Amino acid sequence: MNQKSVVKKEIYKIRGMHCASCAGTIERALQKTAGVHSASVNSASESALVELNEEEVSEDILKSVVKDIGYELVTDGVSKIKPSPGAHAQKTHGSSHKHEMHNGIERKIIVGAILSVFIFLGSFPEWFSFVPEILQNYFVLLALTTPVQFWVGAQFYSGLKILFKYKTADMNTLIAVGTLAAYFYSAAVAFFPDFFRVGAAEPKIYFDTSAIIITLILLGNYLEILAKGRASEAIKKLMKLSAKTARVKRGGAEQEIPIEEVAIGDLVIVRPGEKIPTDGEVTEGASSVDESMVTGESIPVSKEAGSKVIGATINQNGSITFRATRVGKDTVLAHIIKMVERAQGSKAPIQRLADIISSYFVPAVFVIAILSFAVWFLWGPEPSLTFALINFVAVLIIACPCALGLATPMAMMVGIGKGAEKGILIREAAALEIAKKINAVILDKTGTLTRGKPVVTDVVDIQNSNYGLLAVAASLEQKSEHPLGGAIIEKARNEQVNFYEVIDVKAIPGKGISGNLFTNNQKISVGVGNRAFASFVDADTRGVENAMQSLEADGKTAVLVMMQKQIVGIIAVADTIKPESKKAVEKLQNAGMEIWLITGDNERTAAAIGKQVGITRIMAEVLPEHKAAKVQELQKQGKKVAMVGDGINDAPALAQADLGIAMGEGTDIAMESAGITLMRGDLMLIPELFALSRQTLRIVKQNLFWAFFYNIAFIPVAAGVLYPFFKISLNPVLAAAAMAFSSLSVVLNSLRLKSPMR
Repeated sequence: MNQKSVVKKEIYKIRGMHCASCAGTIERALQKTAGVHSASVNSASESALVELNEEEVSEDILKSVVKDIGYELVTDGVSKIKPSPGAHAQKTHGSSHKHEMHNGIERKIIVGAILSVFIFLGSFPEWFSFVPEILQNYFVLLALTTPVQFWVGAQFYSGLKILFKYKTADMNTLIAVGTLAAYFYSAAVAFFPDFFRVGAAEPKIYFDTSAIIITLILLGNYLEILAKGRASEAIKKLMKLSAKTARVKRGGAEQEIPIEEVAIGDLVIVRPGEKIPTDGEVTEGASSVDESMVTGESIPVSKEAGSKVIGATINQNGSITFRATRVGKDTVLAHIIKMVERAQGSKAPIQRLADIISSYFVPAVFVIAILSFAVWFLWGPEPSLTFALINFVAVLIIACPCALGLATPMAMMVGIGKGAEKGILIREAAALEIAKKINAVILDKTGTLTRGKPVVTDVVDIQNSNYGLLAVAASLEQKSEHPLGGAIIEKARNEQVNFYEVIDVKAIPGKGISGNLFTNNQKISVGVGNRAFASFVDADTRGVENAMQSLEADGKTAVLVMMQKQIVGIIAVADTIKPESKKAVEKLQNAGMEIWLITGDNERTAAAIGKQVGITRIMAEVLPEHKAAKVQELQKQGKKVAMVGDGINDAPALAQADLGIAMGEGTDIAMESAGITLMRGDLMLIPELFALSRQTLRIVKQNLFWAFFYNIAFIPVAAGVLYPFFKISLNPVLAAAAMAFSSLSVVLNSLRLKSPMR
C-alpha cells in the first residue's frame, strides 16, 4: 500500500489543557512521534488536528505519548462520525464522562474553598480574635493545607513531570512550583521555627497563600471551561439535529429502523412534520422543507421529484419518498460538523506571534522569578527570605500565559461557529483572517450573480429553415453538458419538438459544439455556439451582427445555430439575476471593495448584466481555463483577491485566489477548492462573511492587547520593582485572582461575537 493511501487527518479531544504553553508542549510531543506528519493543538477548542500514517502509528501510541506528558487524548470524540449501533452509546458515554469531570472539579473547588476559609482565619489571629487557638497551630494549618495542595491541586503536578522529564515548562509548572514553594517553606517553619526566626519576631507562614491560590486558579479554570462550552454551541447544535430513526420501504412493506442501518439506495418515507433522516433525492411526492438548521435559509424550500433533500432538515406540509444517496459520515450534516471541527481546531496566521511568545514566555518567567528571589534575598527588607519568597511566588502565579494563548483561538472558535449557524462554512481559521484583508472580489456570473438556470427567451429563424431551428439546436445540445444547452433542450421538449439523430459530436470548450445530423438519408454538418465558434468554423457573422447586438444589449446570450457552416438562426438565452445580487454588490462596494464580474459571455452581454447589478469592472469572454490567470492579474497589482464561483470550471480560480468562496449549490470540486463554502446560493452571505471576519479580528486584537498589557504591567509589580519607591508589593493571592480574571475576560470578550453583527 502506498503512503498516500494510509495518511489521514483526524481530530482528537485533549483533556487537561489550560493554555497555549500546554498546547505547545503537546504539539511538540506529537510532532516528534514517528508516523505523525503534522500536529496542530488548539487550547481554545481543546483539540489536536493530527495528520498521521496509520501504518506507522496507532491511536494507542498517540494516547500514550500525550499521557506521558500529563494530558489525556480522547479517541472516541465527536469528530469520528461513523454510523454504528454503538454510536449513540459512545456519545452518551462522552457526555457522562464530561459530567463526571465537571462534578469532580466542583467537588474540589468546594472542598478547597471550605478548607481555605479555615486556613485563612487561622493564619491571621490578629485580625480574627474569635478564632479558636487550636486553629492557629502551625501543624493544624499544615494538616488542613495538605489535601488542598496535593488533592485539590493534583492536576497541576503534570507540570513538574514535563519539567524534569522534557526540560520544558507550562502553566501547570508555574502553579506547581509557586504553590509548593509556599507550602514547603511554611512546613519548614512549622517544624523548625527557630531557624527562620529573626530577632523577636515570629516567622510567617504562607499556608493560606498556597491553598487560596490553588482554589482560585481551579475556580478560574472551571469558569473558563463553562464559558468555552458556550463557544462550541454550534457543534453541539449540529450534532443534536440528526434523526434517530428512519421509515424505509423494504420487502414491500414499511418499517422503522435505526438511522445507523439506513443504506444507500433505500427508499425513505417522510411524513409532514418529520425530520428527514439522511441525504437523498425525491422520487415521489411534493412538499416544502425547512433547511434553516443546516443552510441558514429561513424560507422553506419546495421539493418535488428529482429534488435533493438534506438529512436533519424538517419536512413541512406534504409526504415525500426519497432515495438515500448519502448516509453516515458522508452526509451534508456530517461534512459540516467535520469542517467546523477542523476549522475550530486550526490556527490562524495571527496566532503564530502569540505561540512564539508563549514558547519563550514560561522559561523567561522562571528566570525573572529566580532573579527576583535572589535580589530580594540579598538586599530585601527583613526577613529577606520571606520577602523574597513572596515575590518569587507572585511572579510565577501572575505570569500565566493563558490569556495570551486564548486570545486568538477563542475568538476564531466563536467566529467559525457563528458562521456555521448562518450557513457560512469556514474551512480553516486562516480563511477567516484572510477575509479581512480582501480588497477585490471577482464574482462569476452563472450560478453566482444569476440563478444558474438559463431559459430561452427568443428564437430568431433567419433562413426559415425547414429543419426547425429548435430541433436542430436541441438535438445537438443533447450531447452537451453546458447549462445553455439544457435551456434549449427544455424549450424544445416543452414545445414537443422531434429530435434528430446526431453523430460525430465534438465539443470546443468555451466556444460551442459541432456534429453531423441525419435526416432523409442526408448527413448535414451542424453547429451551435458563440462568435468564437463561428470564427472557428469559418462562418460569416456579418449578416446577423445587428440582431446579436440587440439581444446582447438586453443581457441575453446569443447562441448561433449553423448548418453547413451557414448561420441559419439565433436562439437567445438569459439567466435571470438573483433578487439579492444588486444589494449584495452595493454592500461590498460600500465596504470599499473592488468588484469584478467574470464571464465567458461577450462584452455587450457582460456589460448588460453588470449594469443590472451595479458592476462596472468586467472580465468578458474569459474561457474556463483562463479564469485563474485573471485572478493572478489582479494579484500582481498587489490586490488581495476573493473569487466567488460554483462550477467545476471555477475550481482552479478558487484555488488561485487569496480566498476562494464556493456557493454551496455548486459542485463538490468547487467546494473542495475553496476556503469558504456558502451553504445556500444567497449572495448576501458574502457581505456577512466579511463583516464576521472584521468583527472577529477586532476581538482578536483586543484580546491580544489586554493579554500583552496584563503581563507587561503586572510581572514587574509582582517582582517588586515598585517596592523601593512606593512600598508596594503584590500578594500572591491577588496575583492568582488577577490571573484567573485575565483568562476569563478573554473568553467573555470572545463570546461577544455571538451577539448580532454591526
